[in-house]
Amino acid sequence: MCKRVKIYIVSILIALGTGALSASLVKDSIDIYGKINRPPLSPPSILFPIVWTILYVLMGISSAMIYERRSNRITESQNALSLYGANLIVNFTWSIIFFGFNKYIFSFIWLLFLLFIIIQMILSFKKLYAPAAYLQIPYAVWVAFAGYLNLAIAILN
Repeated sequence: MCKRVKIYIVSILIALGTGALSASLVKDSIDIYGKINRPPLSPPSILFPIVWTILYVLMGISSAMIYERRSNRITESQNALSLYGANLIVNFTWSIIFFGFNKYIFSFIWLLFLLFIIIQMILSFKKLYAPAAYLQIPYAVWVAFAGYLNLAIAILN
């Protein structure tokens, strides 16, 4: 297998692994979503793992694109990938705060922090390789939508 393919596979597996580990830590609490008051436009529970899988794959591809180009602009690439790593950590933690601890207001604030990091990451990726940044846009949109859901759930419950 060529080095380039390995980079993409590892990058995708890191993103998917982060999501899978976070989900496994709250798997016994996720059923809360069906029991709480939800706002209009709330998607069915089955949609979340499908959307997140797609988003994690796009995130992995995007980060691999930046990693591939790191030799051209080392410092900027390291900064961009550091933002990506911070994003994964904050993303990982959100579901634990929301589902594991049922802290809806705090998880909303945490989600705003995540969205801020995502926007910074997109801007950083765009300076290095615009297609990598564009692959992150669906993630930012989904997290913004999750912010709407999170805030509404906090208000309704």
